[in-house]
Amino acid sequence: MDAFEAVSLPESSPLTGKKYFSLVEADRALTLVRRIVADVVRDYQQLRKCHAACRTYDANGDDVQAELARQRYAAVTDHLSELNEELDKIGCELKDYRIGLVDFPALKEGREICLCWKLGEERVGYWHEVRASHAARRPVAEMLV
Repeated sequence: MDAFEAVSLPESSPLTGKKYFSLVEADRALTLVRRIVADVVRDYQQLRKCHAACRTYDANGDDVQAELARQRYAAVTDHLSELNEELDKIGCELKDYRIGLVDFPALKEGREICLCWKLGEERVGYWHEVRASHAARRPVAEMLV
């Protein structure tokens, strides 16, 4: 058993219904999470471009192009919602669309913490307190010593 209390997916707390991950389970979930989050980051960049296009077309009085940009914006927003729902089903939470930051709820010494992963990282290597930001994340290795 690792330093986190092992709770197998899809088990959840009987009180909250929330899923808790062990470090191994969070790493295992990355196979799917990594693909979803890559799509989220890509779509979020597209959403920002659509927003900028809408503003530009509106400012220039190009109603036709502005409407097309708004339709594209709505489509990308819908897709981002679907991707978020997929992450919710897995049991993790997207914290930052721009960099692809994800928290996995976990238990350590009877209290809830977050295992933390960011797109581009090979595995879940950090954790932080629930109310702390990702800037306060600490290496998981420190907990295993």
